[in-house]
Amino acid sequence: MTIRIIAGDFKGRRIKTPATDKVRPTGDRVREAWFSILQGSIPGARVLDLFAGSGALGFEALSRGAASVDFVEKHTASLRVIHANASLLNVEDQVTIHRTDALRFTERLHPSAYDVAFADPPYATDDVVRLVALFRTTPFARLFSIEHSSDRLIEGGDTRRYGDTAVTFLESPLPSAS
Repeated sequence: MTIRIIAGDFKGRRIKTPATDKVRPTGDRVREAWFSILQGSIPGARVLDLFAGSGALGFEALSRGAASVDFVEKHTASLRVIHANASLLNVEDQVTIHRTDALRFTERLHPSAYDVAFADPPYATDDVVRLVALFRTTPFARLFSIEHSSDRLIEGGDTRRYGDTAVTFLESPLPSAS
């Protein structure tokens, strides 16, 4: 299966998704709305893509002018696809791929390690709650947005709902480094 990049330098380009039921790629409509909200924060940003899956969120950010993306994923099929997509888009020099558990990776981050962070953890886990708690303890990005089931409530964030999917946006309480 493939999905398309919505806008930017790679607009219309198709990227691969893993051939597994463990990955649920973010739909075009949700990605388009998500990036519409973040559009001013992406150019030049250091981006983190947690539970990266196909890498669609990170590659969309690169297409829209992000300086670099760190992908964090532990599943072999997804890692192969992220490597293939980076090669397909010729952006290997702008990406770092970490083969590790996203929560463990996040636990080691320092405040403001990234400008923008995305997460799309499995809906059936409590990883959303754990990531939000980690962000509130150590705000590892200026802006953190997380996809989750629309029936899950995340206090203190700006949540947008799209059918059974929701995206919650959280801002770091730390002053910007700029």
